[in-house]
Amino acid sequence: MLRFPFLALFFALLGAAPAAAQRDFLTADEVDQLREAQAPDDRLNMYVLFARQRVDLLGQLFAKEKTGRSLIIHDTLDQYTKIIEAIDTVVDDALARKRPVTTLPHIAKEERELLGKLEKFSQIQAPDAERYRFSLDQAIDTTKDSADASEVSVDERTREVEANEKRIEKEREAMSAPSKDDKQQAEADKKPAAPKKKATLLKKGETLDEGPVQVDSDKPDKKKE
Repeated sequence: MLRFPFLALFFALLGAAPAAAQRDFLTADEVDQLREAQAPDDRLNMYVLFARQRVDLLGQLFAKEKTGRSLIIHDTLDQYTKIIEAIDTVVDDALARKRPVTTLPHIAKEERELLGKLEKFSQIQAPDAERYRFSLDQAIDTTKDSADASEVSVDERTREVEANEKRIEKEREAMSAPSKDDKQQAEADKKPAAPKKKATLLKKGETLDEGPVQVDSDKPDKKKE
């Protein structure tokens, strides 16, 4: 049995490396734990724990240069970022559904601590830094945004979530509503088409009622005169 949880996580990630195409950011055991945590606060505490474990693993990886570590650092950072994003999603979804969330102060505190560790990692000068630099910067930015949001009061964040929901709904309605050109085309389709003119051999001004032109035989032929 492994003594440290992050070592177990390390080997779990190593085993999953060949299946990187799946891009799952949680282990199978973590998924099972989340299934049992249905209340928003319970799920949030789980995600915070998972995020902390990823940062602990990163600390071990940054502590010693080792061949091939950059790939694990990169993937661990991506997983961490998705976990932080999941925290925000759980909070917003719970508030939108009027479900109680009481752990925001705790989450904000944890995220600030994690942010401090990530910023220390970014100061490490390593020859393989360019291979994970973007993922590290993204993790830092995501943690900052999430911590800022977690420090907002529940009432204020609820108002922000509701305003965002209304904005999204309006955008959906605008996308589904017919455009001005579509309306004009629909009106044009409703108008009866003008009757087509029948083809005729008559010259302009002639009608079928007119009889044959009569020639007056009593008049002298000017040519003969």
